[in-house]
Amino acid sequence: MTAPLLPTGSHPSIATFAAASLAVQPILGQEDVSLGWADLVPHREYLVRYARRQLRDATQAEDVVHDVFEAVMSGHARFAGRSALRSWLTAVLKHKVVDLIRTSARCDTTLDAETDGEGDSEAGHSTHLECPRPRPDEVAEQRERLRHTLGRIATLPRTLQDIVQLRLLGDASSEEVCERLQISANCLFVGLHRARKQLMC
Repeated sequence: MTAPLLPTGSHPSIATFAAASLAVQPILGQEDVSLGWADLVPHREYLVRYARRQLRDATQAEDVVHDVFEAVMSGHARFAGRSALRSWLTAVLKHKVVDLIRTSARCDTTLDAETDGEGDSEAGHSTHLECPRPRPDEVAEQRERLRHTLGRIATLPRTLQDIVQLRLLGDASSEEVCERLQISANCLFVGLHRARKQLMC
């Protein structure tokens, strides 16, 4: 599900993003404003467009915006009401975009370090990297987790089951899911939140 991030030179530097996010980080206060989905959904399309411009990837953009909403709904990000809601949500989004880019950069750096000097001198290409085979106990644990997760999904209401199977398990785009289920993008967003919340209980 993970897609390549930004090509080199096609986006502002990580330092620029970091400076921007630190300058407008959410303010935590004594009198935080309680927010619900009705408050957040009107800003979804704007935030997704913003994230797409930064990440150049539609799926990652939707996922990172959903992470922002999850953080707000779970109380990990609290709105103090000292600025416009959209401005504050954009600040939270910038912070998560920076984290995503940094994580990708660390992965790329680690991969480069591991493959340095291991190229094929004749063909001029890097050698194929093979993942170590999991131990039998690891395989058994993974199968048990999968069985448990699928069992939990089966207990969800039918609409939420369809959303999870298409969007998360099937890796279909939001547009494809909305078209197949005949629901709006906002309904899909809310459905994903409810499904994840129930699966984590």
